[in-house]
This record gives sequence, structure tokens and C-alpha cells, in this order.
Amino acid sequence: MKRKLLFGERMLLGDGTEPFNAVIPFRLKGSFDEAAIQHALFRIQEKHPWLKALISHDQKQIPWFEVPQKKIPIPIRVITRKTDDDWLHESKKEWNTSFDGHKLPLIRFIWIKGQEVSDMLLVFHHCICDGGSAMSLLREFLAVLDNPTVDIGIEKPIFGIQDVVPQNLLASRKQQFKAKFIGRLAATAIKFIPIGKRTVERKEDYLIHWKFDQELSRQIITHCKSHGFTVNTFLCAILLQAFSKVRGKAAFNKVSCPVDIRRFAPQIKDDHLFAFGLMIVLSSNKKISFEDNLHFMQESVDRKTTKLNPYITMMVMESAHDALDNFTKLLKNGKSSNDCMFSNLGRIQIPHEYDSFTLDTIFSPTVIGPLGNTTTLVTSTFRDEMDFSFVASEGYLPHAEAFAIRDEINQTIQLQLDSLITA
Repeated sequence: MKRKLLFGERMLLGDGTEPFNAVIPFRLKGSFDEAAIQHALFRIQEKHPWLKALISHDQKQIPWFEVPQKKIPIPIRVITRKTDDDWLHESKKEWNTSFDGHKLPLIRFIWIKGQEVSDMLLVFHHCICDGGSAMSLLREFLAVLDNPTVDIGIEKPIFGIQDVVPQNLLASRKQQFKAKFIGRLAATAIKFIPIGKRTVERKEDYLIHWKFDQELSRQIITHCKSHGFTVNTFLCAILLQAFSKVRGKAAFNKVSCPVDIRRFAPQIKDDHLFAFGLMIVLSSNKKISFEDNLHFMQESVDRKTTKLNPYITMMVMESAHDALDNFTKLLKNGKSSNDCMFSNLGRIQIPHEYDSFTLDTIFSPTVIGPLGNTTTLVTSTFRDEMDFSFVASEGYLPHAEAFAIRDEINQTIQLQLDSLITA
């Protein structure tokens, strides 16, 4: 079984030497043995063929996912748990540890082993998986870890654009022409965008983590629902304001937000391994009040989201493989124009109580790669607690400024909620 990598997957993979890794950390309370963990990993490999795949290249040096005849198990690294913060240190280590995709699968597992509490990390190369499918992997792993014989199904994998884009669009000469025209136009424009000769020196990567308790998390959700904007928009507005206050003229007033493609392409199921994403960019209006700005930004979100078209976007990208090198150079060497990428995974629908263990918490995933500004804030909600992982690099955002931005975010949220109480 094999297939060519799509444009977005090739961009994330690069030449295979630079890590672009996502880390899913979680904490379990219970007692485990390595054989049970190996079995659970074996089962999710059996369900998802691309978890068994290696990277091969054809004569034109085009990369392929290729499942070898002899299956290679997901590697497990076991270390002794010493503190509650071990997962933070191991996450940072895993960001910078490359996958050898020619010899091993693009996924591995870290067990930070304790007697009563264990922290575990699912680590995968971003080219095989997005946040949505990563949560499905975690759900399946935990189900099998609890019950080795549970049925988790078999994925019918995506083999290419033809499994996502409806056939009538793929066969349409009008759509083909449109996609190729936009692709050529973009490829030509990229050639003329001035870029530096060297990438920005990232320096030290870091992770700042914090969590809101159930009461504060519920207040935020209630506040947003009652005022007609989403939690995502509320947090984007606060994030932009925090960057502006802390960074001043160095702030760009832009935050990029991934949008789950599954909302627009029902062919991609929740448990499909897929790494193609859609994106919108949001800015605040500094001439109006914060409260008015929330509605302004929500209107912008709704308008931009409505215009998203995953099918034509995929067709455009698949027509532009020859522009991949120039596009990658632009991302690596071009000047940063966004303050941050902000991703809200929302409420994670994974059980908390199992027969043989308890899922104490899921820490918000982290991802970091070589394609430009690494500054990323990911939030998720599990057991009614909002969790935040703030990733960045000293070369893009000094550590001290990141702490100040975190504090500004938390203070602004509290001020917004307090104003309702006193109103």
C-alpha cells in the first residue's frame, strides 16, 4: 500500500531532516505494563495504515507513504517519572527529535512511568496527522488500553485528492482551469516576493502551560454564548490585545486560526488521518471598544469562514507541486507578518473514567516546525477545564514577553468577567 504525499503534506515533511513534530501529552492514574501499551499501539496501527508507513522517494524525488510488508511497531521510550513537570521537558525534547521516516513510522510513544500516576506522550510528524485526527488516535489508544479486545474499526484511508474532492469538480474543465490559473498566478507571485537569504535564528524553543478551573471556564463559555460570539473569537480578541500591549509597535495585529476541514468536506471522517488544514487570519479594529470589537471580529470570522472552499483550495495546491520549493523558502526566510497562530480544539470528547484507570487530564497539544514564526497558542477543554499551551522561540518572541502576554490574557479575561458582575 502506498500513495504520493499531497502538497501540504510535502510542505510539512520538507526534506525529512528537520522535525515538524506534534506532541499530545496526557496523564493517567493507574497501573500499567509495557505489553498492554504495546498492544494498544499495535491495534491503532492495524486500524490506520499510514501509522505503519515509511517515506520512500521515486525517481523524481517525489515522497510517498509506503507501508512495508513487514510491519515496524511504534517505538516506545520509557523513563521514570520524577515530577509533575516531566512532560514539559519531554515535550520540548520531542519537538527537536527528528523522525527517520525511511526506517521507522512517523509516530512514537513516550511513557513517563510512575507507580500510581503516569504521563504519556503521543508524538507524530505533522505531515500524517492534524489535531482532530490526533484526538481520535488518543481516544482509540485509551479504549484499547482499557479493553484489549474492544472494536475500534478499520480506517478506509485517503489515497489522494480524488478521495476528498467530489468527482464532478475534479472532472470539470472550468474548475481545472480555475485551479491551474490560480496556482500559476500564486507560483509566479511567490518568485517575486523578496526574502532573506537565511532563515531567522529560532534560538531556544519554550513552552508555557496553564489551566483555568471549572468555574472560570464555565463563566467564559456562558459569557460568550450570552453575548453572541464564540469562545474562539473572544480569545482571539484578547490575544491580539495582549500582543499589542506587550509588544507595542512590534505587534502585527494578526492572528492565524486553523479551521477544521471536516466542517466543509464530509468525505474526511473524524478518524481519518489527514494533515490538510484551512486557515483564516483575524485582526482587531483598534478604533472601537473591546466589546464592539468582539462583534466586529465575529462578523469577520463568519464572513471568512463562509468563503472557505476546501475543494478548490486542494485542487489549486495539487496543481502547484513545482512551486513547493519556492513556497517553502518564502515561509522559512520571509519576514513574519503574524503575531501568533491560535488553535482552539474545543471540548475534547474522550471519557474520563475507564474500568482499569482514570484519564486525569489531557494537556493541550503542541506543535513546532521550521516554517517561519513558531509562536502558537493551543487551547482545549477537558473535564470542563480550559487548558493552554503557549509555544514560541526566543528568536521570534522573547521568553519574558511571552510570560507578559500570558499574564495580560489572564488579567483581561478576569476583567471582562468581573465587569459583568459589577454591571
